[in-house]
Amino acid sequence: MASLITTNLNKSVLTIQLNRPKQLNSFTEPMAKDLQQELQEAKENNDVRCVLLTATGKAFCAGQDLPEVVEKGDDYELGDTVRASYNPVIKAIRHLEKPVVCAVNGTAAGAGANIAFACDIVLASNEAIFVQSFSKIGLIPDSGGTFFLPQLVGLQRANAMYLLDEKITPQKAVEMGLIHKAMEADQLMDEAEKICLKLASMPTKGLGLYKRAINQSLQNNLEEQLELEADLQTEAGNTRDYHEGVQAFLEKRKPEFKGE
Repeated sequence: MASLITTNLNKSVLTIQLNRPKQLNSFTEPMAKDLQQELQEAKENNDVRCVLLTATGKAFCAGQDLPEVVEKGDDYELGDTVRASYNPVIKAIRHLEKPVVCAVNGTAAGAGANIAFACDIVLASNEAIFVQSFSKIGLIPDSGGTFFLPQLVGLQRANAMYLLDEKITPQKAVEMGLIHKAMEADQLMDEAEKICLKLASMPTKGLGLYKRAINQSLQNNLEEQLELEADLQTEAGNTRDYHEGVQAFLEKRKPEFKGE
């Protein structure tokens, strides 16, 4: 049986692909567990300095595989699926102190869309569509949808995306601030890999501390955030890459960062 998730590590970039193309890469619990495991390994492996999340086939991810939860019976609570499958994935992406780039190759619906929006940089093929898909079956956005969407696009646009089940084109997603770039399908992976290789050559510890600061900014007041910046700047200043960057600047040469 084919793996539900495939991976490849090349030049410090770990590419993770959702791999249920015939089911539009919809999530089952085993697939979600596999993704959680790969993200945990990316955290622990010092050879990984950037993660690229994408998918095989014509869709990025159609969200939850509905037959899986329907088959569990009337006594099963959907919140159990959210807690077991999706919450750990979102936490893993946000707490991974390495850049996570998402290349959306096709339709991203429901949890699939919100997993993409949780990543640090999102690129999309012009063939992609973003849609929440929850309201039409009486559910609320999960996988961080009620958290990240208002942060990214504001309350009114987030409301329309959910309440009206708006389908968002990649071009509109760029205009709204949902994603970074849209491009032709045959350019997507080349552009994503180019960005990932650049990020993998940068000061990984500093990028991770930046990500930690951004996460905290969503709950801190100004005074707390300023103090956090001072603390994290001290930590960044003690890294090997900081000293290499300063030395390279003084010597007028290109720095060679090691992610340390």
